[in-house]
Amino acid sequence: MDSNQSQPPNSDYDLSTPINSATGLRQGLASYGDAHFSLFLRKAFIKAAGFGEDALSRPIVGIINTFSAFNPCHANVPQLIEAAKRGVQLNGGLAIEFPTISLHESFSSPTSMYLRNLMSMDTEEMVAAQPVDAVIMIGGCDKTVPAQLMGGISANKPVLPLVTGPMMPGSNKGTRIGACTDCRNNWAAYRAGEIDIEEISDINSELAPTGGTCGVMGTASTMACIAVALGMMPFNSATAPAVSSARLRVAEATGGRAVEVAASKRKPQDVLSKESFLNAVTVLQAIGGSTNAIVHLMAIINRHPAVAGEVTLQTVDEIGRNVPLLVDLKPSGDNYMTDFHNAGGMLALMHTLRPLLHLNAKTVSGRTIGEELDATPFKPFPYSSSIIRSLSDPLYPKSSLIVLQGNLAPNGAVIKASASKERRLLSHSGPAVVFENTADLAKRIDDPELPVTKDSVLVLKSIGPVGNPGMPEAGVIPIPRKLGNQGVKDMLRISDGRMSGTAGGTIVLHVSPESAVADSIFGIVENGDIIGLDAEKRELILAVEKNVIEERIEKRKASLKETGFAQGRSTKPKRGYRGLYESRVNQAELGADFDFLRADGAGAV
Repeated sequence: MDSNQSQPPNSDYDLSTPINSATGLRQGLASYGDAHFSLFLRKAFIKAAGFGEDALSRPIVGIINTFSAFNPCHANVPQLIEAAKRGVQLNGGLAIEFPTISLHESFSSPTSMYLRNLMSMDTEEMVAAQPVDAVIMIGGCDKTVPAQLMGGISANKPVLPLVTGPMMPGSNKGTRIGACTDCRNNWAAYRAGEIDIEEISDINSELAPTGGTCGVMGTASTMACIAVALGMMPFNSATAPAVSSARLRVAEATGGRAVEVAASKRKPQDVLSKESFLNAVTVLQAIGGSTNAIVHLMAIINRHPAVAGEVTLQTVDEIGRNVPLLVDLKPSGDNYMTDFHNAGGMLALMHTLRPLLHLNAKTVSGRTIGEELDATPFKPFPYSSSIIRSLSDPLYPKSSLIVLQGNLAPNGAVIKASASKERRLLSHSGPAVVFENTADLAKRIDDPELPVTKDSVLVLKSIGPVGNPGMPEAGVIPIPRKLGNQGVKDMLRISDGRMSGTAGGTIVLHVSPESAVADSIFGIVENGDIIGLDAEKRELILAVEKNVIEERIEKRKASLKETGFAQGRSTKPKRGYRGLYESRVNQAELGADFDFLRADGAGAV
């Protein structure tokens, strides 16, 4: 505690003594034109909550409550809050919880990604506005952790992520299953007629048997691992199951650490560096993480004034060329997050990756990653080594996640090569079967007359940041039913949207510029055009003469102008958040964040 906080309570009302508003209850006073009166009112109202003078003299740790009955990924948040409070108070702090919005993948229309930026703004403003010395940010479901990191970095007060943890796997006929890779695999099998309606119903009841985030290496688990790689969470905090006592102990320890971080004033912009984000990308490649994490990382990076523009989409590919896939988890492998946890989790993985990490990167503890590894040794055992492979015996040799370029995606596109079910498709060309939007897809994908073969390239437009809006996870275009009935399991599929981190297949995503942009080459692809993918060369090519492409673009621009569109966006004003979103969202390679929220102010008006 500083000397000001140790003063007797009456000193707050001594008009001859200036109020030190740097820490605790005295910081960020409401503007009444009289600082003493502002503090007088604040103390009156917080006493209404039952706090005494001794409590009010302590460091204040805010705890963000993202519980919602619409968010089973966050079902354990009430217990985590109590455990975190206990940790704060055991270490001499005062814990005060406050809410922000909560996002869940299955209960957010049109997509949770559409609302990620709103949650980041909510987080930023509430952290900045309230008298907190540090903040524990409780999140878990896919977009919540990115939103909190974005907002926390922008607010730049000491913040500590606390994830809700993965759910346990279920079982069907003696086989383990879990959300949500097995959701997609079994639904595809049902569409293909391989399982009947009774079995798909039974499976549905076992896919998510407990609260918590998806139990595979989807986006939620990926972002938890990335938070550790960034040095914002301890090694043991990413993988403990949501329903375990270990998860509660992580929460209690986070509360204790928050008091120490509050005293040291370690802010995220001081902790995080370019090396921190290089480590995050290294871990992303090694775990075969979600493609969504690339979009989130670009948004998070561009919130940091010292790192914005220093780590780009190309950095992801450059690092991937030297990093093998090590973690044997679905969708790239066979196992579940509980297996990863029991094998040693992020501690074991970080020790394995040590030769590839920037060990001088700081952590929120005040020590470097290297110092943290030195303080927590780990010796692999047989089970550990089967889940977390060695660098010399990887699950996939390198470049689990690849960044593509070419005339079809001049600003980039991504593919999770390690999740391809038919590796021949990573070097493939074929005629495009084009769906203009999700409504067109739903109408025609199972049409018996659809002119498609297993060698066709399925193209879905209008699911980019602006086009839908919010980049829905519709990039996993279903295999046409008539091909599924013939045993086809994978096809080359391309879109300007996203796919779930739990999904697999040979799927190109985040094509930029998206089809909604007037001069997008992706936007002028027609049925029958030959599209070529060469993952090794990092190429995505539309095999159409340059003059034909130019003619199509000019024709499309004229058509859009006549129909009331400019740059692919309706010129008719839209109200509220949707109007803000469509007018200010960036493209995928910049993180699909709002341009005015970038640390460099690019795009601000």
